[in-house]
Amino acid sequence: QVQLVESGGGLVQPGGSLRLSCAASGSIRSIKTMAWYRQSPGKQRELVAGFTNVGFPTYSDSVKGRFTISGDNAKNTVYLQMNSLKPEDTAVYYCNIPIFRTGMSVSDTVSLGWGQGTQVTVSS
Repeated sequence: QVQLVESGGGLVQPGGSLRLSCAASGSIRSIKTMAWYRQSPGKQRELVAGFTNVGFPTYSDSVKGRFTISGDNAKNTVYLQMNSLKPEDTAVYYCNIPIFRTGMSVSDTVSLGWGQGTQVTVSS
């Protein structure tokens, strides 16, 4: 059974940067099967970034141009570099394995149970 552990969150001022990490234990085919999601208070969990079924990164409109997803297969770790952070990026960030990926998008439905996530707070 694959387990995912998120880290790297914290408190940052608007305009600042953070890099989140998600380490997978167990067997995964590729870090490109993984994706990042987030949940803000009072809102549904949403997809932030992932990889399409041909391996290209894909992002939600709200983070496009500011966030970058990447990974290291040797370390079984996927990263989320977050720049130009805004207060509306405040959320608990999770990684997971989407049920399906298309040539353009990644599903909201995921394969694994949700972990603890890592809290990101953007505030002055």
